[in-house]
Amino acid sequence: MRAPGRAWQRGAQRGQERPRPTWERGVELETVRKRLLARREELARRASDTGADLRRENEPLSADFSEQVVQRENDDVLRGLGDAARGELVSINRALARIDAGEYLRCAACGAPIDPRRLDAVPYTDRCASCAH
Repeated sequence: MRAPGRAWQRGAQRGQERPRPTWERGVELETVRKRLLARREELARRASDTGADLRRENEPLSADFSEQVVQRENDDVLRGLGDAARGELVSINRALARIDAGEYLRCAACGAPIDPRRLDAVPYTDRCASCAH
């Protein structure tokens, strides 16, 4: 009996499109993709809400100066949260592209396999534990 991975390799050699593997080294790639897409949607919604709060769409700036100070401090926190969400969105989009390119399970720095436990904990990572430190 032939190994299941060989059929797609033979098809690719004959010019046929190679199907994307869904299960490799203990990682269910479609599950990871769904998880990343759900997180991306959540972060996009959060970034939108943060932007609306910073633009004062729901609550105008108070006329009371001491209250304005508190509101401005809150704005700084909101900006930080929005920046963090946008940064994570970039990482998620890169991870989705790496899945599509078949590079998700390999470290972008050294090419070594990324431990599935690390990918489970940080699904948008592109570094193995050694290169991340």
